[in-house]
Amino acid sequence: MPVMTEPKLISGNANKALAASIARRMSMHRGMNVSLCDARVERFNDQEIFVEVYENVRGEDMYIIQPTSNPANDNLMELLIMADALKRSSAARITAVIPYFGYARQDRRAKARTPISAKLVANLLTEAGIDRILTLDLHAAQIQGFFDIPVDNLYAAPVFALDIQHHFKGRMDDLMVVSPDVGGVARARELAARIGAPLSIVDKRREKAGEVAEMTVIGDVSGKACIIVDDMCDTAGTLCKAAQVLTDSGATEVHAYITHGVLSGPAVERVSKSVMKSLVITDSIHPTEAVKAAPNIRIVPSAPMFTQAILNIWNGTSVSSLFETDTLLPIYEGLYSTT
Repeated sequence: MPVMTEPKLISGNANKALAASIARRMSMHRGMNVSLCDARVERFNDQEIFVEVYENVRGEDMYIIQPTSNPANDNLMELLIMADALKRSSAARITAVIPYFGYARQDRRAKARTPISAKLVANLLTEAGIDRILTLDLHAAQIQGFFDIPVDNLYAAPVFALDIQHHFKGRMDDLMVVSPDVGGVARARELAARIGAPLSIVDKRREKAGEVAEMTVIGDVSGKACIIVDDMCDTAGTLCKAAQVLTDSGATEVHAYITHGVLSGPAVERVSKSVMKSLVITDSIHPTEAVKAAPNIRIVPSAPMFTQAILNIWNGTSVSSLFETDTLLPIYEGLYSTT
């Protein structure tokens, strides 16, 4: 097998801005120009996807940067077809960098005669010839076990902790981390431990999917600046209602840190009109113009973390080192002060 000299990046259409940002940061790390692989990912008139790679990739270590966000099916097919094109072009190794892993909410059979779509997607990715997955904040950690190939699941919590310590400097004793449901307690507890804040839970009961009938705050949030933490925000109905319940329970202000800003339908309007002072998301999903224009939505870049993870995979060093603040702080030094 030829020696793999440099990692090669290729991007689909899902989040070209993030892919370009990763390439720019990799250029800074490598001291040489790293650009996205010259390729075209297009559609015929009937919306059939076509991929053509213009560069030689034989023996190369390839990284496909493609979240499977809305439109999920189109972006997933782009990823599969790009992987097939690279495999048939004799790439030595193919890593799928999936900042947002679509279909992750369908990770179990909650009712009779329903699919486990996350497992189906895992099978498709593996059969397409992908050798490794790099993703961010899977909705359910057990999805890693759906794959028979290595999966590196990064976490936004360490970056969020840096952001909180920077923006709430001098007010850390007033903070309270809140899980929006019982299922997210582990994620909220992790962030709370990183910033040394207490933990509270919003217990929600649903009458049917997508509709919350009742919410109860477990813990005393009076006089606290509450930080809701979760892995994704779709229509923002639950999030905005939780923020209102926390405010009614005595919270002085409410902020939210959500990894994946799906923000579909009326989400942006709801967030803009809600009592939340800020919603912080990553750019794992390409933000729409409405998201960018929203006065209380702020975006934290994920490119520094993904760039370092790709380099660590390429040179065979630890990816889990990126879970530590001491490792991340130099990577994000342009955003967050060290003093």
